[in-house]
Amino acid sequence: MPSERGRRKELVGIVVSDKMDKTIVVKVVRLTRHPRYGKTITKSKKFKVDDSENKAKIGSKVKIVETRPLSKQKRWRLQEILESRRIE
Repeated sequence: MPSERGRRKELVGIVVSDKMDKTIVVKVVRLTRHPRYGKTITKSKKFKVDDSENKAKIGSKVKIVETRPLSKQKRWRLQEILESRRIE
C-alpha cells in the first residue's frame, strides 16, 4: 500500500488555451449530485498546467498530475496527451 505522501492527484481534461509559452489551460469536467434534489449537475474548473515542450494543442485530451507550485497559479504538470485533436 503506497503512502499517502507519495500519491499525487491525476485529472483528465480538455485543453482550452495554448497561447502562453510553456503553459496550457485545461478544463476538467466532473459530475456531481445536487444535495437536495438529487439531479446530476455538470461542474467544471480550469487549471493552469505546465507544458514545458509546448506539445499540447487546443482540443487535445490530456492527463495532468499535481506537482509543487511552479508559479503563482501553476500547480499542475502535463503527464501525457491522451487524444491529439485541433479545434479551430
